[in-house]
Amino acid sequence: MSATNKAILEKANQAIREGDNEGFLAHCTDDTEWIFIGDRILQGKEAVRQYMVEVYAEPPTFMAENLIAEGDFVTAIGKITLKDETGEAASYSYCDVWRFRDGKMAALKAFVIKD
Repeated sequence: MSATNKAILEKANQAIREGDNEGFLAHCTDDTEWIFIGDRILQGKEAVRQYMVEVYAEPPTFMAENLIAEGDFVTAIGKITLKDETGEAASYSYCDVWRFRDGKMAALKAFVIKD
């Protein structure tokens, strides 16, 4: 199951790179919960959709340096570049811990630090 979850996350991440938010969301449960440590909590697919419209107006560039899968969890460690509130590119390091349920991403706990 771990290898399958890892492949699902890789496919979902590719959709984000291509600007296909709905393609990404197809890999999430309807009740997905995203917790950005120290920032915000998103409850449900619609809240994630709205977040993506705001934050991913221009698709981010990112690279997962490591994907570590165990049971229902996949941890991704990497770098991401997003436009900040002024429209300038900002670089971040991240560690995302994804929990899967029935082949879909059910929860995210994200640790994101500006470089």
